[in-house]
Amino acid sequence: MFSKLRRIGCLPWIALLFALAAGWWFSQTPSHDRVWADDVARLLEARVDGNTVHLNNVRNFTWRTEDDYTASWESREYPLDQLQSADLILSYWMGPHIAHTLVSFGFADGRYLTFSLEIRKESHEQFSAWKGFFRQYEQVLVAAEESDIVRTRSNARGEDAYIYRVQLDKPALQHLFLAYVAKAQELEQQPEFYNTLTSNCTTVIYELAKVIAPLPMDYRLLASGHVAEYVQEQNGLTPNVSYEALQQAGYINERALQADQTGEDFSSAIRKGVPGIQ
Repeated sequence: MFSKLRRIGCLPWIALLFALAAGWWFSQTPSHDRVWADDVARLLEARVDGNTVHLNNVRNFTWRTEDDYTASWESREYPLDQLQSADLILSYWMGPHIAHTLVSFGFADGRYLTFSLEIRKESHEQFSAWKGFFRQYEQVLVAAEESDIVRTRSNARGEDAYIYRVQLDKPALQHLFLAYVAKAQELEQQPEFYNTLTSNCTTVIYELAKVIAPLPMDYRLLASGHVAEYVQEQNGLTPNVSYEALQQAGYINERALQADQTGEDFSSAIRKGVPGIQ
């Protein structure tokens, strides 16, 4: 009986702790007004005018090392009727099960534009997956040149990076590209928190892809290192090629490093021999 009374006596304290935790949680509000790290200092600004998408603050940094770089933010125009391809890029930074996911769109004139949902670090912050659960980081949608956002991972950081051609027809490509544009516009209007579990670089791809067609939920949307396998099972990668062959041919690091030495165009170099890419 005394044990039962002690348990009952604890209930108000437990309720108080929950109330304090909830109060702290909802007191955290996202903001655009902080001292941001250089690589996420600017928000992508997007406007659609008929067939043309106008983008401001496209990132085009030159990375010598992870900490040594030349910053450059540029304005670009992209004609939707010239959109030709989409590639899924995975960069492994914490073992075989966790990868950062990016989507790169190709145009008829040879240009590529890569979208990446990332934490928006403040200038003094380092990323922590654990802190990412607790409203400690805002999110930012970066649009960048591949020679910036892919190269910094493969060459400057030494992450293992892979590229896969995604099978989409032109209407689906345009829908997906415009979904990214809409996401950028939403974040420009209203800041949002990044969440390691529910709002990260892979889950946003799933949400955007649902604009095109319904997709089943799957554990590999959380174990992001396996998301290419998931896409293949949805018939989204090059057909009649095994996943093992796609992965082997899609490994870009050697080609990316060689492009630095030869001066070859980075986007062309990393696609050499990749199934589904002419």
